[in-house]
Amino acid sequence: MTGAPPDLAAQGWRWPAEWETHHATWLAWPHNPATWPGRIESIFAPYVEMIRVLHQYEPVCVCVRDEAMEADARRRLAAGGVDADRGVRFHHVPTDDTWARDHGPIFVVREREGRREKAIVDFGFNSWGEKYGPWENDDAVPARICEILGLPRVEAGFVLEGGSIDGNGLGAILTTESCLLNPNRGPERTREGMEGLLARLLGARHVLWLGDGIEGDDTDGHIDDLARFVDAGTVVTVVEEDPFDANHARLAENLRRLRSFRDQDGKPLTVATLPMPPPLLVEGQRCPASYANFYLANGVALVPVFGAPSDARALAILRDLLPGRQIAGIPSADLVFGLGAMHCMTQQEPA
Repeated sequence: MTGAPPDLAAQGWRWPAEWETHHATWLAWPHNPATWPGRIESIFAPYVEMIRVLHQYEPVCVCVRDEAMEADARRRLAAGGVDADRGVRFHHVPTDDTWARDHGPIFVVREREGRREKAIVDFGFNSWGEKYGPWENDDAVPARICEILGLPRVEAGFVLEGGSIDGNGLGAILTTESCLLNPNRGPERTREGMEGLLARLLGARHVLWLGDGIEGDDTDGHIDDLARFVDAGTVVTVVEEDPFDANHARLAENLRRLRSFRDQDGKPLTVATLPMPPPLLVEGQRCPASYANFYLANGVALVPVFGAPSDARALAILRDLLPGRQIAGIPSADLVFGLGAMHCMTQQEPA
């Protein structure tokens, strides 16, 4: 960790909530066969379906390596009923993998002199604690997108993935001890130190710490598989009802903490619960399947579904929590073999 980054919050910048109006969603076209060993072809159909739904509600910006990858993406999109010339924009930004939530830019906004300004906070990316390589292209993505958009860029000076934090736009940020304090993201991490950095860079006024992530999550416990704000005062979190499941105790502890938490103004949170899908194992590997990995775009929520009886219950709960928003289930059993789903693959650019 380098010296203290600039105090963006003191300059009026804040990290907007995911449900605030988007200018676009950024994606990185999947291409790494090591992410889905022997199965990469199976993930294009649900990935295209995600774009097919999403581009009806807001522009979709897709990072591709070169013209050949763009041509392949256009072909696959056309086969899935997506006219790539309507609402889809391609940018030649090479990536190592498809997890735009974690390597992509995190946008902040401020209102000044009657207009909204945007900037990008460029956190370091080290492939979830140097687990996979290479990651140099992924780490460079925020700087490349800054050049494309002509926005100011602030280097954070430390590693942080977008999937490790969730916020309500007013200064309350959810995260986990298991990820944000993990020394594989950088030495000498403390709660006090991380809270100070989140305050300076994202306008955090109150950081809410959960404990461990779900079984099979190679990110060391990203919050976007656990608990999410659905409005400024409401959090929905996953629970595992089977007392013999590996997730039961850790999710019960997270629920206990959430019920004791207060928001940035000292008000108790409203806490709703989502079921967990049945354990999803592929070749003996437990995949991090979770209904909490949904993505809130303009007028629609993309929700991972797994072909399980619990799908209908999860969709109904989110329909109640997100009134006025279309709820679109995206088949994700193949996607999560790569250890991520909807939210992990998307990064919003606010309006």
